[in-house]
Amino acid sequence: MTPDKIGRYQVLSELGRGGMATVYRARDPIAEREVAIKVLPPEMLHDPQFKVRFEREAKLIARLEHPAIVPVYDFGEDSGMPYFVMRLMTGGSLSDRLKKAPLTVNEAYRLLARLAPALDSAHAKGIIHRDLKPANILFDEYGEPYIADFGIAKITESQGGMTGSGIVGTPAYMSPEQAQGEAVDGRSDIYGLGIIIFEALTNKQP
Repeated sequence: MTPDKIGRYQVLSELGRGGMATVYRARDPIAEREVAIKVLPPEMLHDPQFKVRFEREAKLIARLEHPAIVPVYDFGEDSGMPYFVMRLMTGGSLSDRLKKAPLTVNEAYRLLARLAPALDSAHAKGIIHRDLKPANILFDEYGEPYIADFGIAKITESQGGMTGSGIVGTPAYMSPEQAQGEAVDGRSDIYGLGIIIFEALTNKQP
């Protein structure tokens, strides 16, 4: 059931639902703009360390500033639901685009040239994405790509993820060390980006 409000935000519709979160289109009555709200499952609050981890990581993510990273405007908790408020991206995802056709070499080059510096910027601040995939590359109304959901995988990692083994991420894009549950650094994101570029050009996963 779609809530009417989350915090001060008026919910307009549901945009999507996945294993670890639901995303809503909402209106911010103060800033008078539409936003996207990602709501994490309330069962995460059963972990006594979750609130501490959520606030710590959310503050880090909110400080990320790069032209190719979807900005986080706000975060909080409402009726036991932790949430992030982000810029509303209206151009769909890379996943949507690849359902139609692969990218040209020039399009893939532009994608890489815009996203790689965004990863560099985040890694310099010690923030690793951990779940890079075409569904997390979103486009704005002008067709410019952005990386979404930075660091959210770390917040949810103690709950287990799509692998069902306590390792959060999407197996097809996961570096070997992440898949084996070992410590990861920025190189895992670079591995994931390489797979995305391969898929963007060939419409197949390696």
